[in-house]
Amino acid sequence: MAETSTPAAQTPVSVFGGPTALIEYGGLRFLTDPAFDAPGEYPRGQGHVLTKTAPAAVAPAELAPLDVVLLSHDEHPDNLDHSGRALLTDIPLVLTTRGGAGRLGGTARGLTPWESVDLPRPDGGTLTVTATPAQHGPEGCEGVTGEVIGFVLTAPDLPTVYVSGDNASLALVQQIADRFAPVDTAVLFAGAARTALFDGALLTLDSAQAAEAAAILAARRVVPVHFDSWGHFTEGRSHLVDAFTAAGLLDRLEPASAWAATTRG
Repeated sequence: MAETSTPAAQTPVSVFGGPTALIEYGGLRFLTDPAFDAPGEYPRGQGHVLTKTAPAAVAPAELAPLDVVLLSHDEHPDNLDHSGRALLTDIPLVLTTRGGAGRLGGTARGLTPWESVDLPRPDGGTLTVTATPAQHGPEGCEGVTGEVIGFVLTAPDLPTVYVSGDNASLALVQQIADRFAPVDTAVLFAGAARTALFDGALLTLDSAQAAEAAAILAARRVVPVHFDSWGHFTEGRSHLVDAFTAAGLLDRLEPASAWAATTRG
């Protein structure tokens, strides 16, 4: 587990591999795209296979209690696998796409982009989760890759947190920045995901785009996820270090010690 909290950070974030991270915000515990299955091949139909290359850093039971799952989409096993689906049955609230909520049932609630939901906090206040648009591939990809959303967490007394979900569009990042920047913490799905779809076009941000997204959002810190543990993630930790270094933003990557060690190694 990579712990990205610091004494000065108001929003601890722990990263477990792939797209899965725990965000502690306003006294609530949010988990992004739960994927905990073992490494192996995951058929996608029509001969397409996604290959998981490494296990998650924790087992689902180690994360209890959880209050909310922020599920960018339910249709791909690298974002929601068998173990993740089993976990959802014990979660009080799952926020996801409208279509995903219909397929999942249970406590899943569907949101459309820019739709918000207010959640009660243990201290008696509230926080707001706003769904943001995401584009899981090139322009016009939705009919193939499906509906995807990201999330922004806000509260009057807390810094803003953005969770991108599987998004490949910097134009959409700009729309989000227009409404919410500056963002304190940006949890960016990176990895330059590519498959045979769209002749190998990007399905998520590559490392250079992740750095550009950080600049667009004026993010104080960036927690990258979705860049390891799967074979179709074509850029990893070293690519992120190179891109953020080139952009003069390496100090925004957390945990800072781990990224600095990468530059030395």
